[in-house]
Amino acid sequence: MSALDSRPPVISPVVTDRAIEVRGVTFSFTREGPPTLIDIDMDVTPGEIVILTGPSGAGKTTLMTLVGALRTIQSGSIRVFHEELAGLSARGQREIRKRIGFIFQDHNLFDALTTFDTLNLAMKLCDPIPPRAEILRRARTLLTSLGIGDYLHSRPHQMSTGQKQRVAIARALIHRPRIILADEPTASLDRDTTNAVLSVLRRRANEDGVTILMVTHDTLLFDQVDRVVTMAEGRILSTR
Repeated sequence: MSALDSRPPVISPVVTDRAIEVRGVTFSFTREGPPTLIDIDMDVTPGEIVILTGPSGAGKTTLMTLVGALRTIQSGSIRVFHEELAGLSARGQREIRKRIGFIFQDHNLFDALTTFDTLNLAMKLCDPIPPRAEILRRARTLLTSLGIGDYLHSRPHQMSTGQKQRVAIARALIHRPRIILADEPTASLDRDTTNAVLSVLRRRANEDGVTILMVTHDTLLFDQVDRVVTMAEGRILSTR
């Protein structure tokens, strides 16, 4: 047998029409207590907006952090961008996170940074990094769509809670991620602003095929998304 014949076969990567694939995921924070997630199966397709809802402690945020490579998978499989997260190296996890936009309930802005500074920093995730003029153009367009176009050079202490949250949303969107993970993104926003934010997210989903997975208790959003997945006690109860 030649050296060429003895080489292992080349395995082609698995390519599907799913942006996120979750199979048999179980997760526990402690060895003694009950698991936080139990045998979770879920798919999300490109361009789909999916809400995770359910009571506190249902496992919604834990599932989202696993999808976002913010926690290590203990059991089961999660594929994001067709790449398996289970067993992925720390470097691989960092690379995955660069391609995801994260929106958290707490805006986590630095008071020393202006809005533009914050968005400019987020653009460091791009490869290559666009020129400053393009970053400025994107920032102005995005902030205007979120109703805070006049706050480009403001610092967090000069803004309301809702305005700061919209800056955090812009930070998650500006580098044009393929997946957005949002944990209660509209909790501090009024109804009109919530609708404006959802309109921006919907446009990203429809025009760019961005996949959005959102944790929220806001029932007024349920009829404006593609699917609502209800969780309780670590399990998926229903999908509609």
